[in-house]
Order: sequence, then C-alpha cells, then structure tokens
Amino acid sequence: MKTLAAFVFPGFETLDYFGPIEMLGGYGQETEIITVARTLDPVASVHGQRIVPDRAITETDRYDLLLIPGGDAALEAAKDPALMDWIRNVSATAERVMAVCTGTVLLGMTGVLDGHRATTNKMDFTATVPLAPNVDWVKEARWVQDGKFYTSSGVSAGMDMALAVMADLFGMEMADRIALGSEYEWHKEPSRDPFAALAGLV
Repeated sequence: MKTLAAFVFPGFETLDYFGPIEMLGGYGQETEIITVARTLDPVASVHGQRIVPDRAITETDRYDLLLIPGGDAALEAAKDPALMDWIRNVSATAERVMAVCTGTVLLGMTGVLDGHRATTNKMDFTATVPLAPNVDWVKEARWVQDGKFYTSSGVSAGMDMALAVMADLFGMEMADRIALGSEYEWHKEPSRDPFAALAGLV
C-alpha cells in the first residue's frame, strides 16, 4: 500500500483536492490517504467547507505519493518557508509527486520542477508561470508527466492526471475500472487541451 500525503492549505480549491482523491483512493487497498496541513486545525476550502487534517507537516516528510491542489491561495501558501521546505523534502523521496492547477505553480516555486516539463491552469497561465521561471511550462496539455512529476491544468484536469498515476502504479485495467466505477469519462490523451486555445495560449 502506498501512503499519499494530500496537502491542504486555507482556500484550497475543492475539486482540485477531492477529484483526484476519488481516483487515487482506488479500492481502498492501494493507497492510504493522509490529509496533511500546516497544523492540525481544520482547514477551510475556497468554498468554505472545512477539512480536518490527519497530520501536520512537522510530523514527517516521508510519503510515497504527494498531491498538491490549487486555488488562488496557493500563491499565498508559497510565502511560508517551512511549508516550502516540507514540499521540497517530500518531493525528494516520494515515488510520485502530483500537483493540480496553481498547485503546480506552488510546486514550481520550491525549485523541484526546475528543468522539468509541467503545466497549470490555462486561464491563469500567463499571470502565474513567471513565478517559477526555471520550469519548462507546457502551454497546451491536459496534464504532463515528466519522470515522477505529474502536473495538470485547471481543476477537473486533476482527475485525468490522477487516473494516469493509478495506471502507472497499478495498471491500466485498474485505472479504467476506477473511472468506470466513478461514471467518469477519462480523457486519456494528455495533449487534448481545448482550454489552451480558449485562453489564447496557442
């Protein structure tokens, strides 16, 4: 069983978090999902729902998998040196590191994506990618895999990325069954990205 650190910060985007978690949860035997936050205090999403963390970042930085959701508040979270160090430390040893939407920009600002290909929310793309200038940003992509790093475009794209991770870890048959069980139409082609054109990026 893989341990997944699903990180949350005040103002996280709900679908960025819960969408991938639905897919990464598999059948309850593949991954142990551990919600991690700066402290153990309840963390409110951008929509107001509160989630109670299982662990604080001070407890451990050893996880098999890491998921970072997005939301406008991700850029505020990047101002926390202790958090940025924790992300760097987890990323150094994790088998897979995932980020959704502006969570990719947060990840990029730690430096761990320097020299790697990555993508992020297309509607915020031009305004946010300069914050991590050493990342090889991909304008047209639903999600991008570069080694152990998986990054996705905005919000719902995180579910497609998460299924790609499950296929990588546990096989395509399992990923297909997860999508079917969720009645989710999985966009398997990572370069299928109509939102890049809508945002004027291509």
